[in-house]
Amino acid sequence: MKLLHKKNEVRQKVLEWRRKDQRVALVPTMGALHDGHLSLVNQAKQHADHVVVSIFVNPTQFGPGEDFEQYPRSLGSDVEMCRQEMVSLVFAPDYSEMYGTDEQARHPYLSFRITKMTDHLCGPFRPGHFEGVLQVVNKLFNIVQPDVAVFGQKDIQQWYLIRQLAVEQDHPVEILMGPTRREPDGLARSSRNVYLSGHERKVAPMLFQTLQRVRTGLEKNGKLEAVPVDETIISQEVKRLRENGFNVEYFSVVSTPDLQPADAIEHGQTYIIAAAARLGKTRLIDNLLLSHKDFLNHDA
Repeated sequence: MKLLHKKNEVRQKVLEWRRKDQRVALVPTMGALHDGHLSLVNQAKQHADHVVVSIFVNPTQFGPGEDFEQYPRSLGSDVEMCRQEMVSLVFAPDYSEMYGTDEQARHPYLSFRITKMTDHLCGPFRPGHFEGVLQVVNKLFNIVQPDVAVFGQKDIQQWYLIRQLAVEQDHPVEILMGPTRREPDGLARSSRNVYLSGHERKVAPMLFQTLQRVRTGLEKNGKLEAVPVDETIISQEVKRLRENGFNVEYFSVVSTPDLQPADAIEHGQTYIIAAAARLGKTRLIDNLLLSHKDFLNHDA
């Protein structure tokens, strides 16, 4: 396995693989790797001869007051985990390699403007976040030029935006979704879970349990029902979360791929039940997909 820090070095290595007609997969991360990331790596292996894992805590997707400085960083152990998983290449650039200067990172001459798809869910609560995500992913696609890229379902709004990025920017890359990996009690695995206190960690699985209850109300015998979305039930569930210490930002049912609020469930369509809430200082997000022929068992 190679650990590279320069864009040109990565391009050269990928070019060597291309000359041998070998396929390349990319798994972009911000490091602090856990089993969820490794599941994406293993999924990528099934679709390519070589897997590239990028490790870069991207400053442009953090807003004022967010945890950029405190975000967990563990490059040494991350690289060792990638080595054990037989990753071909780890790309770990510094800020100047990706953006030139901090000022250029914060105020690029060219930037992405997103319409409609960030009007709901995390968009209003993290202004500028997804523009930063698309900025760095676009760079990574240009550097690595992968055949396949794998992103996790936990960040599902991000997944749909990146898929749209690939379409609109003509990146010849297939965007795959990796299922959310969970702790035994259902909590979605996240690098930020280390921020939870002991009590908060015990309470945190309630978010997933609440999503499950709402899904049960919209499904019958495991099949999606054509019914209105009952906002009363959702309001009751949000109240229960707040009574247990959650500061709920949103709890929504949205259609795909436009990520707009759904008033009713229709047969043959794909929907997401998504939620975000702060528990103490930790922001938790989670979601469930509702009956989609292409995504099975993604809440495992």
